[in-house]
Amino acid sequence: MTWKGWTALIAGVWFIIAGFLPLGVTGNMLNDVIVGIIVAIVGFMMLPEGASWQGWIIGLVGGVWMIIAAFIPYVSDPSTHHLHNLANDIVIGIIILIIALFERSKKANSKTEVKS
Repeated sequence: MTWKGWTALIAGVWFIIAGFLPLGVTGNMLNDVIVGIIVAIVGFMMLPEGASWQGWIIGLVGGVWMIIAAFIPYVSDPSTHHLHNLANDIVIGIIILIIALFERSKKANSKTEVKS
């Protein structure tokens, strides 16, 4: 079991929970819940040792999308948007993106070891 899988699973569950907290608008709630479900499922798939392609899905869907979505007007309406939700989406998005970068470095290291 990998720490990356557990971290992604916990981040996905947190997105689902955060979607129901009164921190933002309805569009953000739906975004958090949908992305949370995807990240939690893929994070669960990353739990076995040797799972690597799932990290890229989490990085693209969870990390990059949540950072971008924090600034989309429909998802984060500035008139009703709270700073807490913006910070939550960006911070957790960055954490998930870091998981994807660790997956990339693991994949690069395994290719180097095979060539040696």
